[in-house]
Amino acid sequence: MPASPSIARAINDRLALRLLQQEGPLTAGQLKQLTGLSRPTVADLVERLAAAGLIAVVGEAGEQRRGPNARLYGIIADRAHLAALDVRTEGVSVVVADLLGSVLAEASVPIGDETGTGTAVEQAVTLVERTAKEAGVDRLHTVAIGAPGLIDPATGELRDSSGLPEWHRRLATALDDRLAARVLVENETNLAALAEQRVGVARDRDTFVLLWLGHGIGAAVVLDGTLRRGASGGTGEIGFLPVPGTDGLPSATACDGGFHSLAGAAAITDLAAAHGVAAPARHHEPHAAALVRAAVAKADTSGVATGFLDALADRVAIGAASVIAVLDPGCVVLAGETGRAGGEVLARRVRERLARMSPLATEVRASVLGGGAVLRGALLMARERAQDELFAPEERQER
Repeated sequence: MPASPSIARAINDRLALRLLQQEGPLTAGQLKQLTGLSRPTVADLVERLAAAGLIAVVGEAGEQRRGPNARLYGIIADRAHLAALDVRTEGVSVVVADLLGSVLAEASVPIGDETGTGTAVEQAVTLVERTAKEAGVDRLHTVAIGAPGLIDPATGELRDSSGLPEWHRRLATALDDRLAARVLVENETNLAALAEQRVGVARDRDTFVLLWLGHGIGAAVVLDGTLRRGASGGTGEIGFLPVPGTDGLPSATACDGGFHSLAGAAAITDLAAAHGVAAPARHHEPHAAALVRAAVAKADTSGVATGFLDALADRVAIGAASVIAVLDPGCVVLAGETGRAGGEVLARRVRERLARMSPLATEVRASVLGGGAVLRGALLMARERAQDELFAPEERQER
């Protein structure tokens, strides 16, 4: 069935706005060239978007820089404001940004294990409100939360998972009540994969797996450009993967005995101790990641460091090989605190082992986004949802 005129207009509007987001300000002629639309259609959509308060003339281009054809149109960045949160067991980080994703303010607050649920929720909500105020933002349009745990695909809510603080699950409701904003929740590893896909090391890949090596172990699966969550939201719960080299098997409520017992933070700390690797504590970095970073720094001069990294690569390759055998993604990205600390030194070792273990050609890349991958992914998700709502209101009404 052909699209109705209103839906066709909405599709054209969204296409033009996406281009303005990606390319920056453009003239009507440039929009015509990039969209393939006719000159009258482009003129109509420019007028429509300007009337809706989504775009405005931001300058002029061309040699003469005069007249309607020279006008540069750009998205009005303060049409909506966004917040992204990275929620961890030990605290919360937040950024506030405009509709183009430009960060206006950021902050974080530690939340200790002894903090009560109500107090923890209040601290997190207050942090968002204070950061928005510092950014000069009166109202947030969309808030995206990245958190560990499973997201229920039916409700979009964080599921009750053992080992996670209760305040994690209550935070989204509290933000919705206090801010009157659209609040979204997504698994942190999935958001890191979204960031790597859009602005990170996997920009050239439609299919890849992101392996999260941090306090816990997780994976995100992107197939044919789409993030796959699974029937219950559990795609990538690789910490529960039964693997050789552990003392038992994981259970439905605990991943001890699974891949987590080989490559989680506690296991890496024990492995470093067994190899005689030590490292001073680093501010805001888990000790396991600090140990890996210290070993990487000495990898060319220390047999102890080399032995530790080789043993760690052996373990990581076991989990990665299992994923590769099922999905054949062609690319694995090592992320999380430990993956980032290992960098290309660890990635190269894992790559060499996978080449021996599997007939399936697989690149192994180290994350390039540093510690902000989850926040970057959350901000991207918030921006896309806000733009979907702002850019195509007629399409939604038609449906």
